[in-house]
Amino acid sequence: MRYRELIQMGLTCFAITVVATILTTVFPHYGVLFVCLLGASITLYAIIFTKVRYKKINELSDYLYRIYMGEYTLDVRDYEEGELSILKSEIYKLTLRMIEQNELLLKDKTYLADALSDITHQLKTPLTSISMMADLLATDHMDDVKRLEFTKNIHTQVERMRLLVVSLLKMSKLDAKAVELKQEPVLLHELVQASMEPFRILEELKEIEVHIEGDKEASCMGDFPWLQEAISNVLKNCFEHSRMQGKIQIHYSQNAIYSQISIADNGEGIDEEDLPHIFERFYKGKNANPDSVGIGLALAKQIITGHNGSIHIISEKGKGSKFIIKLYKVTNLSPNMSS
Repeated sequence: MRYRELIQMGLTCFAITVVATILTTVFPHYGVLFVCLLGASITLYAIIFTKVRYKKINELSDYLYRIYMGEYTLDVRDYEEGELSILKSEIYKLTLRMIEQNELLLKDKTYLADALSDITHQLKTPLTSISMMADLLATDHMDDVKRLEFTKNIHTQVERMRLLVVSLLKMSKLDAKAVELKQEPVLLHELVQASMEPFRILEELKEIEVHIEGDKEASCMGDFPWLQEAISNVLKNCFEHSRMQGKIQIHYSQNAIYSQISIADNGEGIDEEDLPHIFERFYKGKNANPDSVGIGLALAKQIITGHNGSIHIISEKGKGSKFIIKLYKVTNLSPNMSS
């Protein structure tokens, strides 16, 4: 009963009126007295009712003030019926929502602080290196061989920072949902071939044997350039950790539930303690490339989960690693898509 208090007040006043009417009928000589008592009773009841109601409203006002001051642990619910009880429940729901929002804001603030700290750390080393080499290049007594070596190192460090900044911009766009990932048919063999192109030279230099096989008709729905970025980052990791004359196997397929791309190498593998963190931003395992910034696999995972997919890794130290990418066709069958 939403208006329980008002109904209760109306019934009480009606009962008092009925009693007064009966008494007036039975004792007509005291009619005036009964009418006065009727008015006084109704007035007194109205005063008590209003006072109790205002007290509850003041309690709600005090509760809201304490919530405003940050006391989010208070519970205003009374599990009764009526307008005020419903209002209390709605205020409590709003309080819970505010708690959730504050927790999310705190997480975002912590994440931003950590991200800025990581970015600063990643940029500090190459900037320091560039500054030192630039100072040395400014001296007159340096021979041409050293000058050329330092110049190449500066270009390497600049390229490293460029890649870092580009990757961070891509991740920031995905974090802010500023990128609308297209949902277009993508043939998996075309996706794999396009993702392999940047590594053809490295494939020849390290004499790596690459086997690509799968269903030519296999496809998925997604944004081709972004998926290519994700697959390329995974391939980059495999090429970097493959030995000379190593092997990389790529297989793609699809079924009624998902499309799958698996990429396996026979390289050095990943330490067991590094596996749970391999997709974390700026994480660098024990066998990481010295020039790596630890952002490629994190970006790959963010792109894949944004496409309603999942990525996980199976690795054994000394025997290589295998990445398994699944792009689900039905949204409610996909795993938790948090990055």
